[in-house]
Amino acid sequence: MHAAPIRSVTALLILFVSSGCQTHDADAPGELLYRDRFTNGIVDWVLEVEQPARVAAVDGVLDIDTPAGLTLWLRQELSGPVLIEYEAAAISAGGPNDRVSDLNCFWMATDPRSPTGSPFQSRRSGAFAEYNALLTYYVGLGGNGNTTTRFRRYIGSPTERPLLPEHDRASPDELLQPNRFQRIRVVANGRLIQYYRDEQKLFEYEDAAPYTRGWFALRTTKSHLRIRNFRIYRLDGAERS
Repeated sequence: MHAAPIRSVTALLILFVSSGCQTHDADAPGELLYRDRFTNGIVDWVLEVEQPARVAAVDGVLDIDTPAGLTLWLRQELSGPVLIEYEAAAISAGGPNDRVSDLNCFWMATDPRSPTGSPFQSRRSGAFAEYNALLTYYVGLGGNGNTTTRFRRYIGSPTERPLLPEHDRASPDELLQPNRFQRIRVVANGRLIQYYRDEQKLFEYEDAAPYTRGWFALRTTKSHLRIRNFRIYRLDGAERS
């Protein structure tokens, strides 16, 4: 991998992070490919859930309140280089699922068993183990009852989900804080894979065999999450797939 694209994308993200929480067209990192303002339901999403859950998109907020495993796939297939961003909060307000845990996501996900690669063509039950066979990037932010934050590159194996030691975190500043919206950014730029929480870059991975196309999903289990300001950008000046 050439060094120049890495530096250009990192510099671009630093500039974007420093621009503040309000995103204007002049501050956008590239062409806006998709936006969900969460005012008209979840018609652009596919829901897979273990048990009955409440998922509503009204007044600019996607509210996910679930007693068990839940995955919400964006129907639109993505092709890199892209930046996916959204604001998310783990709710603690006394509700039965207000556990402050598992603000997770898949990105550039494909199913090698599917003719189209779609990971939701054959609906899963929402149980986490059923996603093991995907080819995807994954971050579990505040997983396991808000005790771990992990990055994984799934390899399409039903039994193996490799986890590098440096991608297994437990520091308090790398876990969730209740009732606070934080901006999540995930990057798929050729070999450069990144995950940001606010101004903090939690993970950066150089992939020798990158996943350059696929689908995005929000993932959680027994939690109450709120999501807003969901956008996907084509990265300007980035390494193109």
